[in-house]
Amino acid sequence: MRPGVRGSHDGRRKEPPMFLKPCQRRVKGKRKRYVYWQLVESVRTAAGSRHRVVAYLGELSASEKRGWARLARLLDGQAAEKAEQLRLFDRTGTAEEEPVPGEIEVRLKGVAVERMRDFGEVYLGLLLWRILGLDECLEGHVSAGKEAVPWPLMAAIVTVARFVEPASELHMGETWYGRTALADVLGVSPEEVNESRLYRTLDAILPLKKEIEAHLKGRLGALFGLEYDLFLYDVTSTYFEGEAAGNPQAKRGYSRDHRPDCKQVCVALVVTREGYPLGYEVFDGNRTDVTTVGEIVTTMEAQYGKAERVWVMDRGMVSAATLGLLRAEGRRYLVGTPKAQLKAVAAELTVTEGWETMPSGVEVRSVRSPDGEETWVVCRSASRRAKEEAIHGRFLERIERRLLALSAGLARARKRRERGEVERRIGRILAENRRAAQAVRVEVKACPERPSGLTVEWSRDPVWTAWAQASEGCYVLRTNLVGETAGSLWRMYMQLTEAEAAFRTGKSDLAIRPVWHQIERRVQGHILFSFLAYALWKTLEGWMERAGLGRGSVRTLLEEMRRVKACDVVLPTSTGRSVRVRCVTRPEAPLVALLDRLDLVLPERLGRPTWVPAPKPVGAHVV
Repeated sequence: MRPGVRGSHDGRRKEPPMFLKPCQRRVKGKRKRYVYWQLVESVRTAAGSRHRVVAYLGELSASEKRGWARLARLLDGQAAEKAEQLRLFDRTGTAEEEPVPGEIEVRLKGVAVERMRDFGEVYLGLLLWRILGLDECLEGHVSAGKEAVPWPLMAAIVTVARFVEPASELHMGETWYGRTALADVLGVSPEEVNESRLYRTLDAILPLKKEIEAHLKGRLGALFGLEYDLFLYDVTSTYFEGEAAGNPQAKRGYSRDHRPDCKQVCVALVVTREGYPLGYEVFDGNRTDVTTVGEIVTTMEAQYGKAERVWVMDRGMVSAATLGLLRAEGRRYLVGTPKAQLKAVAAELTVTEGWETMPSGVEVRSVRSPDGEETWVVCRSASRRAKEEAIHGRFLERIERRLLALSAGLARARKRRERGEVERRIGRILAENRRAAQAVRVEVKACPERPSGLTVEWSRDPVWTAWAQASEGCYVLRTNLVGETAGSLWRMYMQLTEAEAAFRTGKSDLAIRPVWHQIERRVQGHILFSFLAYALWKTLEGWMERAGLGRGSVRTLLEEMRRVKACDVVLPTSTGRSVRVRCVTRPEAPLVALLDRLDLVLPERLGRPTWVPAPKPVGAHVV
């Protein structure tokens, strides 16, 4: 009997509800078949039995297939201690509370279930908060005052909210918090978590930005064995709903969100080669990427020192001033270059020998820069070539179709047309299709036999066509690193995708956009807590990756954890009084497997059983 299949009494084979499923794929151009694994469950649908993927596990070793990995021991020896610290559920209560006896007769008639609340995802978020030691970090830097709820505790609530269900502070206070079991876990009542206190939490924690970044660097480095030899730097934008008149940084500029109608701010992020966050800065919305490099490099070096490390940036950050700054104090860098830089290595594009082929099919070759001070890596990709050819072809088709329409219009015209008007129309056609504007030569000529007096002629530019055929799919990297192969430099540059992935996570899963705050400090606080939520996300991602669950399954796990609820079970007793037990629902089989893989055990109840207070008589009041 093959693995994952069980026998049945009627002789037919029956699949279990949850099992490991092997899948195969063949990489183009390779003979080897790669086997990866999925954790799937068998579900009944109207069309019959179907498999629902719970998590992608990637390639598993033989030992992993024989038993679930135990990640908590790999992550940190303090992980178990952190989990125990989270179990504030077994509080004995205050001295005034009357304890419930260990054994008591329960009357089944009248048993009720009350107050169903979200538990699984908030429990996971709070566990990640404490594994990262953010509670200890804030408690060490925030001075206790007269506030009813300590600011570190409020910071935990805001961060967990942004991690599991990002929304406005109004939604957090009026809807989300009261729907969760955090009041039972943290001892903070829903009435105390209001919009005003949530806003003031942003203000109270914002001054600790540098201390938080330094703490996360040390904690994440200890958890995952990070090396800080490579800094990946990128910039994105996030837009505002509203005028944001109270924020001088809110300005209109190049929008990565395709919302040029809205004001925005630019967020610059520095991450490790694995995508773990190191720090961020917020710039004016109209700030160009290249002008941010000097400030971010200075900030990071002031915080983490000028140790030997490599700065990796895309071509939007490159200018003569940027490279001069990086070279000034012996900094090492690896950067992309504008497309025009290819012309300096045009002869290298036709060389047939000395290319190194990467697993993705990209071919790379290193050459010395024209001035001999740098190493340049010439890269060419067949898939990228096909894409650029299609783009150029599409724009050329648009240009020629509209020129044909213009020419036909001139042929049908019954009155004379002005040459300037026709040339302006041609200019608009080329401007709207600028990716191929230089591919055609257009002339407006006099044509006395036509009533319009004009005709349009065009042809393909052979020089542009030849250069496009030679350069499509190619790009150049430049670096001052010595002793690295072209392949290692290309792989290093490709890790910039980790910074891009961080922005995608922040925008899609953690809802950093749009920004509804209108005051500058509140915007800064909103971005800080989005940064903290991303730190929780990456911690869980690293946790799952080490457990063999893959890096893309964080959202899947959170969705499964949302099914775990907390509820109150009210039990009438023979004494005439009722006992309240706060219970946690048992997870279903797929989630049990995931939690077992993560070595994570959910509590069965919150706190100890308590007596239900007797209802007050009608008309009773307290003096």
